Amino acid sequence: MDAQGQSWDAAAADRAVAVLKAVADPSRYRLLWALSQQELPVSALAELLGAHVAATSQHLAKLRAAGLVVPRREGTRIYYRATDVRGLLEEAALVAQPAAGRTGAAPADSAEAVAEAAVEHVPARAPRARAGRAARRHPATEH
Repeated sequence: MDAQGQSWDAAAADRAVAVLKAVADPSRYRLLWALSQQELPVSALAELLGAHVAATSQHLAKLRAAGLVVPRREGTRIYYRATDVRGLLEEAALVAQPAAGRTGAAPADSAEAVAEAAVEHVPARAPRARAGRAARRHPATEH
């Protein structure tokens, strides 16, 4: 089959892959699920993930670059909301079900329940304890 006879658009395929890559992280999936329900500030999203605000902002930047979230500034706070991603999240959760659990087309409320269960089973990462610079450079020694 020559390039003219292809039934798909290469540019559209590249955009779809970029979206899938953006969602292909448990933390970003959880962020999208939360933001598909309501607009939230970065600090609340960081708390949801159990991560630092800086790490959460990095995840949000990747989601923003893929066009999956939209920021809004209010004073010093930045709020995010998801674009229309609920169907994507539900479909991903259905596809992720074990093969034995799939029976063809599932009702919409089943898809939502599966997606919510998937989000609940993604553990929030606890912030890592950081040793101070002095502790890293000068190990404690007995004198």
